[in-house]
Amino acid sequence: MKATPTGGARTRAVIYLRISQDRTGAHLGVDRQREDCEALAERNGWDVVETYIDNDLSAYSGKKRPDYRRMLADLDQGTATVVIAWHTDRLHRSPTELEEYIDLSERRGITTHTCQAGPIDLSTPSGRMVARMLGAVARHESEHKGERVARARRQKALNGEWMGGIRPFGWGLPTGEKRTKVDRKTGDEVEVDELDMLKAVPEEAEALRYWTDEILSGGSVRGLVKWCHDKGITTTRGNPMTHTDMRDMLLRPRNAGIAVYRGEEVGRGQWEAIVDEAKYRAVVAILKDPARTTTPGAQPKWLGSILYRCGRGDCPHFVYVTQSGGRRFPSYRCQTGHGGGRRAETVDQYVEDVIVERLSRPDAHDLLLPGPDDVDVAGLQAEAERIRQRMKDLGGLFGAGQIDMTAFTEGTDTARGQLEGVTQQLARAATRDPLVDLVGKPDVRKAWKALPLDRKRNVLRALVEVTLKTPRPGRMPDGGYFDYDAVVFRWKRGAADAHTSD
Repeated sequence: MKATPTGGARTRAVIYLRISQDRTGAHLGVDRQREDCEALAERNGWDVVETYIDNDLSAYSGKKRPDYRRMLADLDQGTATVVIAWHTDRLHRSPTELEEYIDLSERRGITTHTCQAGPIDLSTPSGRMVARMLGAVARHESEHKGERVARARRQKALNGEWMGGIRPFGWGLPTGEKRTKVDRKTGDEVEVDELDMLKAVPEEAEALRYWTDEILSGGSVRGLVKWCHDKGITTTRGNPMTHTDMRDMLLRPRNAGIAVYRGEEVGRGQWEAIVDEAKYRAVVAILKDPARTTTPGAQPKWLGSILYRCGRGDCPHFVYVTQSGGRRFPSYRCQTGHGGGRRAETVDQYVEDVIVERLSRPDAHDLLLPGPDDVDVAGLQAEAERIRQRMKDLGGLFGAGQIDMTAFTEGTDTARGQLEGVTQQLARAATRDPLVDLVGKPDVRKAWKALPLDRKRNVLRALVEVTLKTPRPGRMPDGGYFDYDAVVFRWKRGAADAHTSD
């Protein structure tokens, strides 16, 4: 509301409105404040020259309030001499902010009027005392509310209940019922499906299981993001899947039915688990491995890029593929310039032929790592549950004053160490050997060709280390120019023929 003065000069006033939470985006709380403030201005014959609104912002949180700062700047320029608010706690819940506001009010002769607490005269010591007392009470109420909310959220987490927020990918099966909500963009009321956050969405659950198995088989996060783009799979907000989205979803304890509070696992959730816990633990171990490159980076286009080693002298570098320097074809070289001229296509084909030949032998099964049948997964999971329960019991004893901080810290540190060991065992049990897609196949070469490049590179990492030594010049004994002896294989599993080992 902006009133136009009639007759003599009238008092200029501004209105400040704020509501801490607006879940629906309907601005209903702000609108109610506005009606009361405008009525107060009308009763006193003041002209409202501007209304400032900060919706869904907390004064206690410390977040910047754009319109509040704009109001202070305007008041400092003499826009008005009266500030109207629904209550003092709409203006301030921070002592620092209050003191700044008092200083401005004294300098510019500004009075504050509220619908609920009446006028606050900040030009007098008693008025400032009242304002500070009201601010202290409001801050106490905010802190007390924060404690209540935190306790309620912790209790819900301990009970394995849904904590609210954005629908997590994989859960939220429609119940068949409808509810009304306000569209944040248009402000219109729309009907939406009521969702059961404890029930898995079949298509999304299948995607989560597929992603998990792909990582365990040596797939990459980048490859899964591309898969989502090809399939048209988006986040629950309808946005294209990103590398960060995919990694975060794979690392969620929720996938395995594990409840979390403030980053700590607190027990089992009531929702349906989509991924086996052993597989989830294995994915976490893989994605959080310090030796793993976790940034998206450029997609490798060659089998041995940054995997083959440079074998010139004591050079410690890996090689990559380049076509710079006037070369007619892509070739492997290291960052110091060693290795130029070794055609990448020919080197990769030779390495692939050697790997396929090795995995086609009758003894190829000896190369496989022990499978999950060799590990008592159920026993490990039960042990993990016992350790987590012991940690919860320690917390209860400490809260009741039955043990001191030293005993609590030592006990939880020991339990965490034990839990980490169990988790690593579960991870190893669920990790899928990248060689299993090849060993025992009737046509290993065909199976190899069917693998995407990132899976081939994982087989290479797991099976053998390839070093590119300086090739001999000229024609080789076989009549060609490729020096096969300059490609050296050091097998990480099993034995190999002399001509393929160092």
